[in-house]
Amino acid sequence: MAESIRDKVAIIGAGCTRFGEMWDKSYEDLVVDACYEAFADAGVEPKDIQAGWVGLGTPLAQTGGAVSIPLKLDYKPFTRVENACGTGTEAMRNAAFAVAAKVYDLVLVVGMEKLKDTGAGFGAAFNLPVYHPVYEVGFSAPGFYALAATRYFRRYGLSPEQGKRTLAKISVKSHHNGARNPRAHLRLEVTEETVMRAPIVAWPLGLFDCCGVSDGAAAAVICTAEMAKSFRQDYVLIKGFGLSAGPGQGGIRTDYDYTCWTETEYAAREAYAQAGIKNPRRELSMLEVHDCFSIAELIAVESLGVCDKGKAPEDVAAGAWNQEGEIPVNLSGGLKSFGHPIGASGCREAFEIYKQLQGKAEEPSRQLKNPRMGLCHNQGGVPGKFYCTLAIFGLPE
Repeated sequence: MAESIRDKVAIIGAGCTRFGEMWDKSYEDLVVDACYEAFADAGVEPKDIQAGWVGLGTPLAQTGGAVSIPLKLDYKPFTRVENACGTGTEAMRNAAFAVAAKVYDLVLVVGMEKLKDTGAGFGAAFNLPVYHPVYEVGFSAPGFYALAATRYFRRYGLSPEQGKRTLAKISVKSHHNGARNPRAHLRLEVTEETVMRAPIVAWPLGLFDCCGVSDGAAAAVICTAEMAKSFRQDYVLIKGFGLSAGPGQGGIRTDYDYTCWTETEYAAREAYAQAGIKNPRRELSMLEVHDCFSIAELIAVESLGVCDKGKAPEDVAAGAWNQEGEIPVNLSGGLKSFGHPIGASGCREAFEIYKQLQGKAEEPSRQLKNPRMGLCHNQGGVPGKFYCTLAIFGLPE
């Protein structure tokens, strides 16, 4: 009979580079920087690592050698996984299952990406053929999420001004959090009026509603929960994972709704069952959600069951998602401000929750009071063609 992964695997070390336009570093440099910080944090040597899982979204390197070669871990088993924007969390999920199965004791997880060198703008310039009566030749990611925003406004009775201002408040919150995070890409405080008046990318999404294209890497060292105390006392346990791959029919259905992420609902159901969570709003201390666009954060939080559908604007207006609010969302700055190197984002979210649970946020003003459990959420694809992966981390009980 299937068993929950709850409390079987622990994170004992983590590292993360600064995210941004890293023109002076190669992808090998980013891997070494993130991994050696994780090794030092765990108190292990590279030679102690028995296996590794590598999350890499772009064809920068074809195999797990993207990590084993720069670390000189020759002939050890390293596996590369890819699941679009959820790649980093998927690498963690696969590695944790290997540890839980007791195939390996000490495993390295790495998510990384060097997007700036490719010259591609994975937000505005992403364009693929799709057959749909609204589109003639293709789509852009901002275009799809703009459809989600306008549909949400209509369904829940928000005027264009009310809807855009709600999204602006989300962006202001994310930039406030990211401005205080020393590793974030876009460390810039913005006002609501700045967001409202910014150049439009795809209405109603303006420049400050869209995440940046970044370089970066993040890493974690994991082991069995039984071994964790031999490395440190403030280890963090994996409480649950969820993964859902949708049917991908939104691009061909004229009745696709856009206002909820069904894949997120299914993945959350699985992760909550594993973690024993009945009321996510009360039991989770923080959320790191996939906010490639401001509307993505809003719909993700609703789809996670943290607030009722259509009620997110009330939460946003009340400051419920701020650091001092009822359920802090994207304390790191999120993809919006911290940056989004595709393969690295999931591992970076885990890094943020790991540090917060330990009480070790780098900037003291960012530290939550007595957090107990946090959730990472990533989606791959675009509305209508999604999959979702979740991870829940918590302290020993």
